[in-house]
Amino acid sequence: MSIPQSGGGPIEHDSQLAEYLASGCKPKSDWRIGTEHEKFGYCKDTLQPLPYEGKRSILAVLEGLRDLHGWSPVEEAGHLIGLEKDGANVSLEPGGQLELSGATMETIHQTCDEVNEHLADVKDIADKVGVGFIGLGAAPIWRHEDMPLMPKGRYKLMDSYMQKVGTMGQTMMRRTCTVQVNLDFASEADMVQKFRVALALQPVATALFANSPFFEGKPNGHKSWRARVWRDLDPVRTGMLPFVFDEGFGFDAYADYALDVPMYFVYRDGRYIDALGQSFRDFLRGELPALPGEKPTLSDWADHLTTIFPEARIKKFMEMRGADGGPWRRLCALPAFWVGLMYDQSALDAAWDIAKGWDAGTRDALRVAASVDGLQAQVAGISMLDLAREVLDISEAGLKARARPGGGGMIPDETHFLSTLRETVETGKTPADELLERYHGDWQGDLSRIYADYSY
Repeated sequence: MSIPQSGGGPIEHDSQLAEYLASGCKPKSDWRIGTEHEKFGYCKDTLQPLPYEGKRSILAVLEGLRDLHGWSPVEEAGHLIGLEKDGANVSLEPGGQLELSGATMETIHQTCDEVNEHLADVKDIADKVGVGFIGLGAAPIWRHEDMPLMPKGRYKLMDSYMQKVGTMGQTMMRRTCTVQVNLDFASEADMVQKFRVALALQPVATALFANSPFFEGKPNGHKSWRARVWRDLDPVRTGMLPFVFDEGFGFDAYADYALDVPMYFVYRDGRYIDALGQSFRDFLRGELPALPGEKPTLSDWADHLTTIFPEARIKKFMEMRGADGGPWRRLCALPAFWVGLMYDQSALDAAWDIAKGWDAGTRDALRVAASVDGLQAQVAGISMLDLAREVLDISEAGLKARARPGGGGMIPDETHFLSTLRETVETGKTPADELLERYHGDWQGDLSRIYADYSY
């Protein structure tokens, strides 16, 4: 979840909304990569989720990172709720999931170094205070009543609203984790092509990274329960955005869509003001019930954009949001997968050639099937495994064409970051399939063994 946005002045005309999105356009030489990932923390002796405060807690981990690894504190209402360092930040998801939002990097080598350093630092602190962290798409055993709600005003508002607009909003907040990558675009036309590819092929990422086959202590019938949760959250702010594929789509159309998504809050003077279900269009007219007579700033618009959760979304950059959180070795594969597809024009064109003939029904069916069956999904004659293999080949070609070396020039490009995905398509087994094999095999139905065997 995002931290409050800042730096935007008053909105004086409606065209500024689309202009804000368009201001993210930048030349290819300035394109960067931002990797984000979430993970569940737990007490090693009880295997229960971490509370906010206490000897073994989220607060203890944040304080350890602050005091021993040079992070600067981020506070809200007197609570330590995040950290900042070198363009990156560590933040808390609603149920205490710890998130790294990485700095923007030029290469996968750099963003992977950042991930590795972060996880090593977290493990250092975790070992000192007796806690562990694990990368999964959904909490495998914990129930709703086991999960704390972190002391952030945004989450308190969202928590009550989620009960009114779907059945799984609170589950998403407390008991899911993702890994995502944020990428740039050069122009409106470039954004449109990338957005269409991102949405159409997001089910492939969901299938490849499927890693949540358990929920509340037993198999749930899905390879990605996290993806299932997102399908029943709040339909006006989630999903596959079919209008993105309409002729004439661009920044104006996305801004128009965002205006019709009901608001959550307005952030003022360090607190979140309840604007649940209210209209940003009314805000533009100075008629927002939460702040009568007041008009929004661009910071308010930026905040509002963070409350929209489709499978891919744009702000001043584009976010790929379809993958489950996962083990250490797969966290660098997600940015590599999308960079290979998006940052080389030939690869982007090839990816669009695959998806451009699909209609909205096919795209939605692929999303559902990826959640249920992972790489074994079959939709309208499309084999997800064959599709994933073809898309992975395109991504690898894109990374080869980028030819960004690492390891002091010893590694010629970024393709080796895809090796774990190559293994997945060769075996046809996602992380979820491997977990189910362990559950029915040597674990003998004892799901508590997942912590010792799969924690960082």
